[in-house]
Amino acid sequence: MFLKYFSTKKTSQSQPIPGTDQVRNSAGGYAWAVDDWKRLDRFLILGSEGGSYYASEQKLTVENAEAVRRCIAADGARVVARIVEISDAGRAPKNDPALFALAMAAGLGDVATRRAALEALPRVARIGTHLFHFAQYVEGFRGWGRALRRAVADWYNSRPIDELAYQVVKYQQRDGWSHADLLRLAHPVRPGKQDLYGWIVDGWPGVGDEPHDDPELRLVWAFERAKRASSAAEIATLIRDYRLPREAVPTQWLTDARVWEALLADMPMTAMIRNLATMTRVGLLAPLSDASKAIVAQLADAERLRRARVHPIQVLAALKTYAAGRGVRGNGEWQPVGEVVDALDAAFYATFGNVEPAGRRLLLALDVSGSMAGGMVGGVPGLTPRAASAAMSLITANVEASYAFVGFTADETTRYPGAAISPLAISPKQRLDDVERSVSNLPFGGTDCALPMIWAQEQHVEVDAFVIYTDSETWAGKIHPAQVLAEYRQRMGIPAKLVVVGMTSNGFSIADPNDAGMLDVVGFDTATPNIMSDFVRESLEYVA
Repeated sequence: MFLKYFSTKKTSQSQPIPGTDQVRNSAGGYAWAVDDWKRLDRFLILGSEGGSYYASEQKLTVENAEAVRRCIAADGARVVARIVEISDAGRAPKNDPALFALAMAAGLGDVATRRAALEALPRVARIGTHLFHFAQYVEGFRGWGRALRRAVADWYNSRPIDELAYQVVKYQQRDGWSHADLLRLAHPVRPGKQDLYGWIVDGWPGVGDEPHDDPELRLVWAFERAKRASSAAEIATLIRDYRLPREAVPTQWLTDARVWEALLADMPMTAMIRNLATMTRVGLLAPLSDASKAIVAQLADAERLRRARVHPIQVLAALKTYAAGRGVRGNGEWQPVGEVVDALDAAFYATFGNVEPAGRRLLLALDVSGSMAGGMVGGVPGLTPRAASAAMSLITANVEASYAFVGFTADETTRYPGAAISPLAISPKQRLDDVERSVSNLPFGGTDCALPMIWAQEQHVEVDAFVIYTDSETWAGKIHPAQVLAEYRQRMGIPAKLVVVGMTSNGFSIADPNDAGMLDVVGFDTATPNIMSDFVRESLEYVA
């Protein structure tokens, strides 16, 4: 009876393992707290929009922000470097968390940290919208002193005039900020740009029929001219001749296929992915059309995807919406073009780059429990951690030769009341939307992250690495995952590893940080598949 209540080898997940520093998670179970630097990574990549099943958006945001603040106090230069590294490499689906953390560093850090944060501004705020977001965030932590004004002025002054003209035409205002607002605060002065700055602040009193004398300001002339256009043909000509972006086209012309055809010729990759539904709805994209062929070719260009910093979640969100044939909020319907859907599916894998196989026996375990159906990944409406984990796991399955899938499900007939595990018949040969539907239709169960190891041990399945995609809000089991992994290693004689892929930005992990055979990584970090592969491939000497 004593062992029933106190054991280092078998402890209920509702209690901490004796002698460890486990903490109570949001679900009431016990796991390890990830350190602040790991939490910084989770926040930068996954954000906190939508919260999680157990934690509200407010609670999750505050907890993450406090972790960022502690990291800034400990080593501000390291924080800024990490923000730049993740943002510049396009490892996160959204840049907002990086901008928010940079604003915190610029306002809460010591003198050296604030200087480093402001110097990093052009690398993190790469477009006008990013700059507006940063302006909104930074006011929450500091005033507009001389250093901040100078950093914003440098953002404008450092850009070639043609590139800056494109930025101010394409990204006109956001978050209550406009370029005119920022110029009035920053007062940038640069020879050759005063006409552009004057237009931004005061506008042009009149726009003639002839293009501007300065070739670098003709985009601005075309933007003003488009406001007076009287036909779709005139708009299409301005787009082709002067590279007008979609944001510069008056709304009434955005229902014409000729306008979208002109836009497509020079459309940035991310904008193209976002507007697939609209281009289909207006009739530009159709089976076997030239436009469809052009888009399929672009989506197949891995190098172009990389240069455009297209994140896998952006592709997954586009695939999820486009294949459904209707908007997430029910706005508009269209008939998806099959070859475009297939191209999006292939592009998802390409956005992770070249993943090296581990060449080991892997059990890919998907946490499809109730908690994984709450919240959203990367701020994408409708993309739950449950669905996203299935997509993420296919990246590994796509390159490995020896793997199996299992999922946490609910089955009252099993020996694990309320929490069961079942083999999953999913494959990277299936389309992502089909896989998402298959896991979304599984019955919810309690979260018991020990089940993959229990199942493998009972079925005598030889596994070199267990890869669990979870929120680590484990609570339902009679034994902790780390304990049953130790038992599996001993009974099977295999130095099995555990990789925990965190699908939410909370502060918990089932991976024991003191065990060299366990690793915690961030879900949907584009670097994660290769990090996992390298870790699993490394030999681990087994000690009985």
